[in-house]
Amino acid sequence: MSYEYPEFEYQRSPDQDAASPVRHPVVIAGVGPVGLTLAIDLALKQVPVVLLEALNTISDGSRAICFAKRTLEVCERLGMGRRLLDKGVTWKTGKVFFGDDPVFEFDLLPEDGHQFPAFINLQQYYMELYGIDRALELEEFIDLRWSNELQGIDPGADGARLTVGTPEGSYQLDCDWLIAADGARSFCRKTLGLEFEGRTFDDQFLIADIKTKADLPPVRRFWFAPTFTDAASALLHMQPDDVWRLDFQIGPEADAEEEMRIDNVMRRVRGMLGAEIDPELEWISVYRFQSRRIRDFRHERVLFVGDSAHQVSPFGARGANSGIQDAENLAWKLQLVLKELAPETLLDSYNAERSYAADENIRHSTQSTDFIAPKSAVSLAFRNAVLSLAKDHKFARPLINSGRLSTPTIHRESSLNTADGESWFGKLLPGAPAVDAPVQTQDGEGWLLDLLKGEFTLLYFTDTSVPETLQQDFRRLHENTIPVQPLVLGLNSGIAEIRVFDSQGFVAQRYDAQVGTTYLLRPDQHVTARWKRFDLGVIRDALNTATCN
Repeated sequence: MSYEYPEFEYQRSPDQDAASPVRHPVVIAGVGPVGLTLAIDLALKQVPVVLLEALNTISDGSRAICFAKRTLEVCERLGMGRRLLDKGVTWKTGKVFFGDDPVFEFDLLPEDGHQFPAFINLQQYYMELYGIDRALELEEFIDLRWSNELQGIDPGADGARLTVGTPEGSYQLDCDWLIAADGARSFCRKTLGLEFEGRTFDDQFLIADIKTKADLPPVRRFWFAPTFTDAASALLHMQPDDVWRLDFQIGPEADAEEEMRIDNVMRRVRGMLGAEIDPELEWISVYRFQSRRIRDFRHERVLFVGDSAHQVSPFGARGANSGIQDAENLAWKLQLVLKELAPETLLDSYNAERSYAADENIRHSTQSTDFIAPKSAVSLAFRNAVLSLAKDHKFARPLINSGRLSTPTIHRESSLNTADGESWFGKLLPGAPAVDAPVQTQDGEGWLLDLLKGEFTLLYFTDTSVPETLQQDFRRLHENTIPVQPLVLGLNSGIAEIRVFDSQGFVAQRYDAQVGTTYLLRPDQHVTARWKRFDLGVIRDALNTATCN
């Protein structure tokens, strides 16, 4: 493999020399994208975290590569989104083929006025490396312990006692909250006796990451019944460093060892990219799809995030992206509970919201897999008919499912929402993540989401100066036990006192904003309530609802 994996030095912790187990507010097991995201988010909220990793390096092999717009927005709030964007391969277009024939092409972000693209492709090891770099910048709050393997969990009503193995032997520590971010083979899940519920699919897929020069644009390509290979379907993605991800559907009866022979892999690769290429093989593996989750993501003081809680097929890029949304959902809730500003029942909303999200992702993932790998002659005939019709008939195209690509979950039914009392235009309903748009600030052109700093925020729209009585109400919200940061957005640029205004009209359009329109946004940038006019008492009620107070 061309990428050189870094090794991180084991360092003895003072906890190992303590006379009794040292207690920490939060311990996170697993230094993957999800565990790192959560640790960084908590650190920015000044919550101390111990981060345990059994290995002394980042995860190897070919893992997640497609990171969605929402993931980049979350990472930008955490201080590393731009770095991911600069390294990644930006794309938004996908092409679907049936045999050699192009069926249709789709655009995942056809409108202007967004800071981040629909997707980037980036090897997971870069995602983890950049996360580690950011965690080290926050070492005041993140205690990152390499070669510290979680080996035992004794859970209780007020926390857990952990046994941790190191090159120098084991030690114990206590925590108020244990976060299981230790992946699909989660030690935490197995130790607590929790079983996955869902489906494992019979079809096998060969995955090959290769390094080669190829004169192709960064477009997602998916073939049903490709003629260049005997695989039932094939997928191609560009990655940085001249690395390409190739997937081949090889069927349930295929001999995995035979398929992974170099000559057989090269035959498929050259069939797709041309006989003249001489690629360097980065990674080869064979896998089966799984769509499943544990029943509950909270077990007293143990909380599950990412692959430890749920698994989906890779088509649709729903694994890592969903896990990062788990982390951003949990961070602010855990902070408020730790600071005794909200009851523990707030963490039950993490279970409710992210279980709903997992079910949504599993549903889409299962539907994708059923379309890609039909289980009967009738299903196959239907699929092929859809593909044949789609080239010339638009009505058939929505029926094609080569992997519905990841979009953030809208928590429509969340108990934290305050229901709309008026009619609204658009999709930005309570439970939806805030939508980005360009704005003008005193420092020049900027972006709306960059102004939302991981706390409750009140968006207020106006085309006049803010009267003193309203400014006093804004101050009362900011001085609240749980502070709410007011953000006034001018609907035109002729208001001297307004620091931020809607320079291109995108904000008003996307937020259905008029004079007096008010949004209450959660720290994870999700809408929790909205109104056509400002009312301090109603806003405070919504804040209490959003925090289970």
